[in-house]
Amino acid sequence: SLMQMAKTSAALEKMREQGLPYISVLVDPVYGGVSASLAMLGDINIAEPKALVGFTGPDVIRQTVRVKLPEGFQRSEFLLEHGAIDMIVHRRDMRDRIASILGKLMHFRNRTAVPDSAA
Repeated sequence: SLMQMAKTSAALEKMREQGLPYISVLVDPVYGGVSASLAMLGDINIAEPKALVGFTGPDVIRQTVRVKLPEGFQRSEFLLEHGAIDMIVHRRDMRDRIASILGKLMHFRNRTAVPDSAA
């Protein structure tokens, strides 16, 4: 699975080089290496309401760091408040929101692209 993360990250870099946006959608739960790598690499990171996102579960973290952690520190609302994600969107609204974002990003990309004849 580590090799697949590297391949996925390389594919995302190729997308970025082509000026294509990557929108990451975090659904409950997002744990493990995914949360530490490609889940948070999006140009736009969207989470569902109350989604749990972290490298491991909250109990393991509490036992490891032995520090009192804020309530809900792995919930999407906390992550939004602290700048780790860009927005929270309910699943029923996800398709329309992503379509809207892609439309805006691709419109901006097309307006700022240098025509081949000008290069």
